Amino acid sequence: MPQTIIVLDFGSQYTQVIARRIREANVFSSVLPYNSKLSEIRKQNPVGIILSGGPASVFAKSSPKPNPGIFKLGIPILGICYGLQLMGKMLGGEVKSSDRREYGRGTLNITRKGTLFNGLPSKLAVWNSHGDSLAKMPTGFRVLAKTENSSFAAIEDEKRNFFGLQFHPEVEHSEKGVIVLKNFLTRVCGCKGDWDMGDFLNSSIQKIREVVGKERVILGLSGGVDSSVAAALIHQAIGEQLTCIFVDNGLLRLNERDQVKTLFENHIPGKLLISKTGSLFLKRLKGVKDPEKKRKIIGKTFIEVFDLEVSKLGKIDFLAQGTLYPDVIESVPVGGNPAALIKSHHNVGGLPKRMKLRLLEPLRELFKDEVRNLGRKMGLPESVLLRHPFPGPGLGVRVVGDLSHTKLKILREADHIFIDELFKHKLYHRLWQAFCVFLPVRSVGVMGDERTYENVICLRAVTSSDAMTADWAQLPDKFLRNVSNRIINEVKGANRVVYDISSKPPGTIEWE
Repeated sequence: MPQTIIVLDFGSQYTQVIARRIREANVFSSVLPYNSKLSEIRKQNPVGIILSGGPASVFAKSSPKPNPGIFKLGIPILGICYGLQLMGKMLGGEVKSSDRREYGRGTLNITRKGTLFNGLPSKLAVWNSHGDSLAKMPTGFRVLAKTENSSFAAIEDEKRNFFGLQFHPEVEHSEKGVIVLKNFLTRVCGCKGDWDMGDFLNSSIQKIREVVGKERVILGLSGGVDSSVAAALIHQAIGEQLTCIFVDNGLLRLNERDQVKTLFENHIPGKLLISKTGSLFLKRLKGVKDPEKKRKIIGKTFIEVFDLEVSKLGKIDFLAQGTLYPDVIESVPVGGNPAALIKSHHNVGGLPKRMKLRLLEPLRELFKDEVRNLGRKMGLPESVLLRHPFPGPGLGVRVVGDLSHTKLKILREADHIFIDELFKHKLYHRLWQAFCVFLPVRSVGVMGDERTYENVICLRAVTSSDAMTADWAQLPDKFLRNVSNRIINEVKGANRVVYDISSKPPGTIEWE
């Protein structure tokens, strides 16, 4: 069993980012609910525990708290943000609501290097997100650093190996934050850093075999990175017990069905069924403009189609999905853990009871780049692994407003031109995601000597490392001009092209 760091999740949107940073340091990480039993924690034999941040206040009656026994396990503990405040309060310190909240960038002034800041400069730019702060340290602790609004921005109890950070070292905005975490892992917890994605592959195959046994699994194959890697992984684990179904929901990109079929036949040996049900989806989506309603209709219909296919196959026990962590954290309902609802994903959450299938989501703790690395371990081609993300609802959420065959045709053709030009100019693999959006507005134009009144296409291209944050891509002017000319000249029904220069946050990558 590899050396393990347990991350107790108190509801932070960054919880899995912490786990990811640990894995990037070649140390195995496991995310557990904040209220996990001591027996469950001991079972994993962790060499350290990290308490994540979270949206709650330690003063709230319903604030999440861990089993106090974790502080008697004799292993190092690092509290981050809410985790620091919680640890401070539970060990006898005092927490107060700050007169001035700290959100965003701040300056960390390090007064004592200690173990965590070994080898680092005395000032660092860090990322904060808190309203409460530690007012009095528990007995045995000493201060390591402070910020403009927090006298105890970093603390340590050297004897017990307890540490606290008011800022978020795991996010990209915190300067040298990764080194701070590595110091905790290696200098405090004694991690050797010898775990890699090959270990994840082997453990996942073992888990899938244990969970599935001799039962059968059905998986929705889209041809994207997530579902392709999930299919390859599950097939390696259980072989012919897996049946993949590709649903042509009428919301696909140009020639996508044929591309998926070729991909599957060449790289993922196994059973593949193709369900052509586009007319059903479009019938149910007719006249629907609200993006959440569209997502739910698409998700509901998707499950019904699967239900029908399952009934044709005999006894099926599991529905497998390529759900990733960014999908999970953006889909948790308000008041749940970890965050308020941003948008719903049709491939996240429970299934209707009548479907009588259990979910199998072997990738739900991974980010996109980790999934790609996993795919490489299994020998999948780069053409698949470097393919841009495509939403489960497909073009249904890239046509803003209600859908029609005409709008989808215009969007498909425009999107094909955009992607084609990105490949030609060797820009595609520099981007996290690029696509076209059909806008629900029409504009006046002139083609030849005639007045036109047609549709607007928006180009969207972003750079990112994990889709948690994203910046708009500064594509060359000449390239954008060429794409615009091609779309307007070649796509009947479009006479204007615009470029989206919004970042995430405050926007999302997709428009709906």
